[in-house]
Amino acid sequence: MVAPVTPLSGFLPAQIRRLVIKIGSALLVDPDGQVRENWLRTLVADVAERRAAGQQVIIVSSGAIALGARRLKLPKGGRGSLEDAQAAAATGQITLSQCWASLLHENGITAAQMLVTLDDLENRRRYLNASATLERLMQLNVVPVVNENDSVATAEIRFGDNDRLAARIGQAARADAVVLLSDVDGLYSANPHADAKAMLIETIERIDARIAGMADSGSASGMGSGGMTSKIEAARIATSAGAHLAIISGKVEAPLSHWAKGGRGSIFLAAPAKRARKGWLAGRLTVRGRIVVDAGAEKALGKGNSLLPAGVAKVEGIFARGDVVDILTEDGRVIARGLIEYDSEEAARIAGKRSEDIAALLGHLPRSVLVHRDHLAMV
Repeated sequence: MVAPVTPLSGFLPAQIRRLVIKIGSALLVDPDGQVRENWLRTLVADVAERRAAGQQVIIVSSGAIALGARRLKLPKGGRGSLEDAQAAAATGQITLSQCWASLLHENGITAAQMLVTLDDLENRRRYLNASATLERLMQLNVVPVVNENDSVATAEIRFGDNDRLAARIGQAARADAVVLLSDVDGLYSANPHADAKAMLIETIERIDARIAGMADSGSASGMGSGGMTSKIEAARIATSAGAHLAIISGKVEAPLSHWAKGGRGSIFLAAPAKRARKGWLAGRLTVRGRIVVDAGAEKALGKGNSLLPAGVAKVEGIFARGDVVDILTEDGRVIARGLIEYDSEEAARIAGKRSEDIAALLGHLPRSVLVHRDHLAMV
């Protein structure tokens, strides 16, 4: 659903107490593998101005692989193999962190570095540790600079793009908003690089199939790893956690000031914030299985009820009790995510059965629900 432009444009300090800013590789590093220092100085000046006005800022910065690839003279921007990407990230991260620390220091700001993997935010205990660290850094008036730890991450444990990482960091930090600096100035009705008639969508109240269908998964620069699809997924995570998310152009100098003074952009409006545990569930990027439910179960879940075996049409995947599973309708829409109470083999055996029949099927009745409402988040 699209709505008129709101007063949130600019994510000003008076409206947004805590802001996450994501900068992609193509904005921070030029095609020759050098930091675009003059542009970066204007962004840091924006950050300093906002902090002086009382806004807390967290930066999610790409660029380590691109910087390291140049220094190591690796082909394909360091992305020719996993080993090259890891080596480039390990080398480039030093340059990247030094650059941020130096420019922030020039503005009287102390920087901190946090490197995380997907596992760090998918594991509940490590997620809480990351959240506590971010909170303490905010209390100490420090600007955390966060990046994915690509030097150790593999395909199985990678975010794959920093758009979704920024949204998850926003969730962990209980941020009020996330802004993604992009090579385009928002979400368009079609790819603006290919369709001159594409229209900018300035405010999005709800991410439905029509909004998701406007995405283009390609990365225009060839340097980054995310496209509009990853940005919409990031918006799902952020808005479900109670944070607004904006996509604005980073191709101009002082991009935050430019946006605040009337520059164009797209804002995804936050949904009412979920309780912390349910927000973590809704924002997870890895699931172990899928539970397909009928229309009756979909209606019951929408009312806040637990998922009973009777409403299950199909069980997909291999999982153990306590794993995270997606719950979807028979036409393929994911409507919820939760912690499963049975392993996949038992879940498949009791699918479609009434709770009172489970004991006869399994020889015992450990739990009457498949996913308890306290461990389930609607998405």
